[in-house]
Amino acid sequence: MSSEQKQRAELDQRAKQGETVVPGGTGGKSLEAQEHLAEGRSRGGQTRKEQIGTEGYQEMGRKGGMSSLDQSGGERAAEEGIDIDESKFRTRG
Repeated sequence: MSSEQKQRAELDQRAKQGETVVPGGTGGKSLEAQEHLAEGRSRGGQTRKEQIGTEGYQEMGRKGGMSSLDQSGGERAAEEGIDIDESKFRTRG
């Protein structure tokens, strides 16, 4: 087993014991899971912005910001008469 494999095995064991061994990997039950969590956290918003475009991302933020414990953002926006342009949510090809 190489030095890198030994190090990964040790980190994996520590992760299985509940320790966070990858920055941003909180909650992962293995080294691989923590790596995926950290990657998703660091790229998630940027990836979504690339998928739906800047305008869509801004509209999505407006809608999400309207949400409350008892209503979704869409419900509250409709109730208050605020227009959310969901056509901007479409994926650009």
